[in-house]
Amino acid sequence: MSTTTTPEVARPTVPKTAGARPRRGLRASNTFNFWLFTGPFLIGLAIFVFVPIGWSIWLSFFDARFTVTPSHFVGFDNYRQMLTNSDFTGSLVTFTVFAAFIVPTTWALSLGLALLVHRLRFLRAFFRSVFFLPTACSYVAAALIWKMSLFNGVRFGLANTVIGWFGIDNIAWVSNPSPPWYWMVIVTVRLWLQAGFYMILFLAALQNIPGELYEAAAIDGAKPGWQTFRHITLPQLRATSTAVLLLLLVAAYQAFDEFYNIITTRATWGQTPLMVLYKAALGSGQDYGAGSAGAVILTVLICLVTLFQGKIMGFGRAEDTK
Repeated sequence: MSTTTTPEVARPTVPKTAGARPRRGLRASNTFNFWLFTGPFLIGLAIFVFVPIGWSIWLSFFDARFTVTPSHFVGFDNYRQMLTNSDFTGSLVTFTVFAAFIVPTTWALSLGLALLVHRLRFLRAFFRSVFFLPTACSYVAAALIWKMSLFNGVRFGLANTVIGWFGIDNIAWVSNPSPPWYWMVIVTVRLWLQAGFYMILFLAALQNIPGELYEAAAIDGAKPGWQTFRHITLPQLRATSTAVLLLLLVAAYQAFDEFYNIITTRATWGQTPLMVLYKAALGSGQDYGAGSAGAVILTVLICLVTLFQGKIMGFGRAEDTK
């Protein structure tokens, strides 16, 4: 019995290609790439933020009049001077009340605008752009428009023209003294400038809420409107609401542009803490030590209030521990 053997078929030889060589050198290092992209930002942050903060803290312990390189150490005298300054302490109290009013008002207005825009079926992009547009406006320009055109205190101003239709006499909105009318000017311009930005944050959060939650709520018998908003929408916006409230709180204590351009320079009411510090450091006395001490006090106050608010709102806690 003969056996036949099949000839082996010669397999085509595949030319060996040079494999990709591993990247070597600096470009292959993740550490190098990290510092390459973040280095310029960190350098700018150190030069324009960290160094001025450290320099301000250092100046607050020296007698620094008309110079930023003092040599006479005074300890906590600058802090004592600012804490006994009635203008500075009065501005802190005034703007604590201002923050307690403007923060929840802006939060409610921003959330309301976001809910309205989110429910639109057409022209959503148009209204989103219209409400966001004031954010790009300069605070100085808006403050001057509010002061010189809308609330200028004469019968040609828009506000006095409107109230004149109802037989109300003209109001000197920002004349000295005019509390509490000047708060109407400050609050309206700040709402107009800020509400659109925070509306975008709420709108982004609303779009991330799963629709299945509302479907399940409808099956369970929840009525659309207040019930779904209270039990579904508002809890889902907890993280965004906390961030918005913290940002609004910090912005309230840092208010300067609109107050400086609306309120007369001779007025002793309605001054923000930054206005008092500006006059102390860059006024006729140019006391950089006292101004730096006031800045440190204001920073500590903002941090304490922010931490307290974050503690109440549960900022930083895991979802399952809330």
